[in-house]
Amino acid sequence: MDETPSTTPTAGGPRGVGGLDGVELRHLRAFLAVAEERSFTHAADRLRVGQPTLTRTVRSLEETLATRLLDRTTRRVELTTDGRRLYTELAPLLPRLATALRAPGSQPVLRLGFTSLLPAACAERNAAFEAATGAGVRLVRRDTPLAGLDTGESDVAVLRGDAPPDAGVRTRVLLHEPRVAAVGRLGAAGTLARRRVLDWAELADHPLVVNTVTGSTRPELWPADRRPRLACTADNFDEWLEAVAAGHGVGVAPQEVAMRHTHPGIRFVRLKNAPPVTVHLALPIRGAHPLAERFFEMGAEGTG
Repeated sequence: MDETPSTTPTAGGPRGVGGLDGVELRHLRAFLAVAEERSFTHAADRLRVGQPTLTRTVRSLEETLATRLLDRTTRRVELTTDGRRLYTELAPLLPRLATALRAPGSQPVLRLGFTSLLPAACAERNAAFEAATGAGVRLVRRDTPLAGLDTGESDVAVLRGDAPPDAGVRTRVLLHEPRVAAVGRLGAAGTLARRRVLDWAELADHPLVVNTVTGSTRPELWPADRRPRLACTADNFDEWLEAVAAGHGVGVAPQEVAMRHTHPGIRFVRLKNAPPVTVHLALPIRGAHPLAERFFEMGAEGTG
């Protein structure tokens, strides 16, 4: 169970520079983990510390800054106004600080973010980058729209579909992937599962299951006068897969993702006349890591 309401100082804005003497990296890491997980329990697991220790660390930060950063209840944790401001500033800075403090002479590392599944074509690109720069590539999966790019958990990211509006990123086309239909073997969609090929237009007659966080298919891809009904939504690929298997509706996924995932209750069926999924590389507009700039510029098809 998460923490009950605490007696931390009321919000009034952090103190001046003189009040920051007691702030340590462990305080900031603890705050970021709780802010991202929205749970002391999950954040403690992520940091591999005890929950009481984590609670004391965050409370110490609040006392040092003389402001409440988190509103706690027995069921959830939310950021206060000061907490949101601090998180926005810290999220991209802390990973860069860790890089700056890396031991001299150690191998530099580029963090490549992705969602659900990294395209197989990236393996060759990663190897070429490592050979050209001497840097390593660390793969970071984050089931968020920007694959950790906005929170500073990745330096460059592979995104399927367009980046969210006003995301503050530059994009470049990496490749295009064909789409396939994901059809449950039971229920009303069972007859579709026996087909070898489906037409994109046919799917407008069936309810659609949509992954709203990292998915690349929305009803808006069909003509305005003939769109599928939204059956239900999912927050990640695994939830989406289970919803399709449960017969809630038909799903659509990139072919490569479908080929590398199996589910006994789902059959992936080839789609004709479906628009391809455009896969982009994404980079922050400002403050991009130099290694990320190098990776971004390597042999892409075009600019987004």
